[in-house]
Amino acid sequence: MTRLTRPRFRLYTLVWLALLVSPMAQAAPLSIAQLMAGLAKHPQGAATFTETKTISILDQPIESSGELLFIAPARLEKRTLKPKPETMVLDGDTLTLERGRRKHVLQLKDYPEVAAMIESIRATLAGDRKSLERVYHLALDGGQERWTLMLTPLDPKVGAIVARIRIEGARDVVRSVAILQADGDRSLMTIEQSAPQR
Repeated sequence: MTRLTRPRFRLYTLVWLALLVSPMAQAAPLSIAQLMAGLAKHPQGAATFTETKTISILDQPIESSGELLFIAPARLEKRTLKPKPETMVLDGDTLTLERGRRKHVLQLKDYPEVAAMIESIRATLAGDRKSLERVYHLALDGGQERWTLMLTPLDPKVGAIVARIRIEGARDVVRSVAILQADGDRSLMTIEQSAPQR
């Protein structure tokens, strides 16, 4: 029995030592200030997205895909190409929605719950900590290679609609945005950065 336990003990010791000296174990935690500074270095960017929405009253999730364009500090465009063309443009505090021949122009101040969801993406892409902290409590986990930013609404009225938002990324790139609504409905947007133009 001693012969069986010694090799196992050595194996466990080697695994433990490998974890101890691995880059992941040694990676310094990322601060919110560092994350925001890194994100703010990119005044504009283009990406493609795939979004899955799970809604309780529907049997199947709704999937869509398209393009994102961000121009700091306040312009965010979401162009859905599939399954149906749709455009959402946020410029300052004005939100313009177009689908087919229909066009709606909204002021975000009149729709604080919608504003909170959109601002979570726009302010994160801009590295705008102040705007985020006006609406959310921020909690960051992870390091440069992989981080998770949790946003919890400060306003109970917003919290009645949005339970929390989880934004994940690597270094200064946002990879996904997951929104959990208070009623249990949720969405997950995965983002793929477009190659920079030369």
